Amino acid sequence: MKKLLKTAAVIGLCLSTLAGCGGGETTAAVDLNALSVDEIIEKAKEDGKIESVGMPDTWANWVETWEEIEELYGIAHQDTDMSSAEEIALFKTEGEDATKDIGDVGQAFGPVAEEEGVTLKYKTSYWDSIPDWAKDDDGDWIIGYYGTMTVLVNNKIVKETPTSFEDILNGDYMVAVGDVQAATQAQFAVLAAAIAYGGDESNIDPGLEYFRKIAEQGRLDLGEFTQARIEKGEVGVAFLWDYNALGYRDQFVENNPDADFSVFVPEEASIQSGYCTIINSYTKRPYAAALAREYILSDEGQINLAKGYAKPVRDVELPEEVKAKMIPDEQYANARMVEDQAAWDETAKTLGTRWQEEVIAYAK
Repeated sequence: MKKLLKTAAVIGLCLSTLAGCGGGETTAAVDLNALSVDEIIEKAKEDGKIESVGMPDTWANWVETWEEIEELYGIAHQDTDMSSAEEIALFKTEGEDATKDIGDVGQAFGPVAEEEGVTLKYKTSYWDSIPDWAKDDDGDWIIGYYGTMTVLVNNKIVKETPTSFEDILNGDYMVAVGDVQAATQAQFAVLAAAIAYGGDESNIDPGLEYFRKIAEQGRLDLGEFTQARIEKGEVGVAFLWDYNALGYRDQFVENNPDADFSVFVPEEASIQSGYCTIINSYTKRPYAAALAREYILSDEGQINLAKGYAKPVRDVELPEEVKAKMIPDEQYANARMVEDQAAWDETAKTLGTRWQEEVIAYAK
């Protein structure tokens, strides 16, 4: 999947790769911010299609947004799923021969894309209702949704449903984290645990100590981190972004009405991270790309993302049936965004190695 990557290490790989890539100046200096939404809509209809990267139908309910854009504006869509670093590298490598128009990248990759010169500025008409932390100064990248580290619980296995990191530590069931060497999601699980026990982006030690204790108990699952294994009951709890955990929960019940899974945000603390759209500065269809971003940040687009269990970046009123499937807002009280990205990037560079040496080495 596109999101299962080592954030900091991949950023480094992206930058080193791009340094040797072709490219050059963009095909045209299109000032999207100087156009009205109506003007963009008319020009987007002329573009006639849009090709995205890293925005597949199955992720965060992108499918509904793409279907509505085609229905409303006659703009056909096609996606190629890839990682954030791959998206940026593709934009840079193709350059003037661009085949893709817009991408969805991890929060840390927005500034990377801007630095590499592969972003086209567009603020959208919703600019003032987008939090400052979720956008750059002129629309090179804008976060559309975000996730929070949560825990998916198999209540058929776990007798007393936990609500905290401490509860999990005192349990007697298997705990799945994923591959900390390769998966951003797993790395953020360790960061969440670190914050819960007094650490932060520059001090991951408490998180490693927490999972080492679970490993020493013989409870750290070392098998492949898959939806199928979780569904089969091979683990009691699994650390996942909330939109993944909630999606799994509902899918498991759909597959088996007797299944009993719940999702919670750890009481002590948790960590959040967003995903942002970047419009390819070399795109041959800039207006279709701008219209897509406009729609993604509209009330309708934000609700579509919420239907895919993601947290919309704008404060929009969600339909009751959508709210009912989400985690109650009060559980997010102690969750926060990354506050020191530079420190986290440095920590993540060695986290995979430290996980092997300080956690896996103690597994029973």
